[in-house]
Parts: sequence; structure tokens; C-alpha cells
Amino acid sequence: MPEQHSFAAFLFDMDGTLTNSTVAAERVWTQWALSKGVNVQELLATIHGVRCIDTLRRLNLPGVDPELEAQRLTEAEIEDVVGVVAVEGAAQFLAAIPDNHWAVVTSAPRQLAERRILAAGLPLPQVLVSAEDVERGKPAPDCFLLGAQRLGVKAEDCLVFEDAAAGIAAAEAAGAKVMVVTAAHTHSLQTQHPSLNTYDAYKVVVDQQGRLQLRPN
Repeated sequence: MPEQHSFAAFLFDMDGTLTNSTVAAERVWTQWALSKGVNVQELLATIHGVRCIDTLRRLNLPGVDPELEAQRLTEAEIEDVVGVVAVEGAAQFLAAIPDNHWAVVTSAPRQLAERRILAAGLPLPQVLVSAEDVERGKPAPDCFLLGAQRLGVKAEDCLVFEDAAAGIAAAEAAGAKVMVVTAAHTHSLQTQHPSLNTYDAYKVVVDQQGRLQLRPN
């Protein structure tokens, strides 16, 4: 359990982990899918936790430029933040962590990530790793390795907060411990990792060495 360990830093995914933007994201992707003749339900099952460009490349639709469509989708998501909210307890949880001990590591482009974080009423992190910062998106570990590096720590000394299978796999590959956030889940996710539904379940304690610990509330 995470309360049995101390950590150099916390690394947070954004969508579904700090913010709940499922309604807004699926609204934009649904409109796009309908315009392209793509099965909406099948598509929505694949978009969470991974980069937009990677989803479009996997679709490999005839006559569709993934780079161009990714830009268009990102612009539409930046415009539509109606219903984007913070996961319960996230603001108070972040406020208890020293600024140089946490980062956001997201599959979203930077401009979209900043827009959603602010729309949810959360603070922008000093370190933000976004889709543009890595060659390989989740489930590759690159993003979490980079987030830890920018904080000046090792990934294996971090606790990653994630909600999606691709992100969990990325954190595991980076050697980090994982806390699964289930607040935005509509279907159960089978995982060996501990989970929380609300950040109110834990409080953050900074020990005398400046390391982070979790304590149940």
C-alpha cells in the first residue's frame, strides 16, 4: 500500500485523474466520428489515456491526414470545456504538496492541458509534460521518465496517479509505483494497484527529509 512508502515526487495524469473532462472530450470526438462515418462507440472506447495523434494513426482512415485532424480536434477540445470539473478533493490535495514535488504528465497537447486544468479550477503545475514533449506516447514510459527528470528525481522514486490502462502501463514501465484514480470510471478496471475514488481519502504528509507520504483520512 502507498502509505507504507515515501516518495520523492508525485506524477499526475490529467484527464480522469485530476480533471473529469469525459463529457467534453466525448462530445467533441462524437461529432468528429459522425462527420467521418466512424462507429462512435467503438471509437470512444479507444480515445482515453492516449495521444490524439496516436488514436488517429491507428484508425488509418483513407484520405485523412492524422496531423491535420489532430490539430482540428485539439482546437475543438480547447473551445469546448463545458462540464470540465476537478476530481473531488484534488485541489486540496495538490495544495498540500510542495510545488517542486509534483508534475502533470498528460497525453493531451500543452494548450489543451492548461485550458482544462484552469477550467477545473486547479493550479497550473511548475512541470507539465504534454503530448508534444515525447516521441512515444503512453503506454511507452517516456513521459513519466521525462516528468521525473524535470523534477530532478528518478521515476522509480515517484508515485504515479493514473486512471487509464495505457497510463498505468506507462508508469509500470517507468518503474514507478501507481495509484489508480477511479473517479471518472464508468466501467471497472482490473488492476493490482491500490485505488482511490476521491482524494479526500488521503492526506499528504511531508517528512523531515522532504519526502512525500500518504496517510488515510
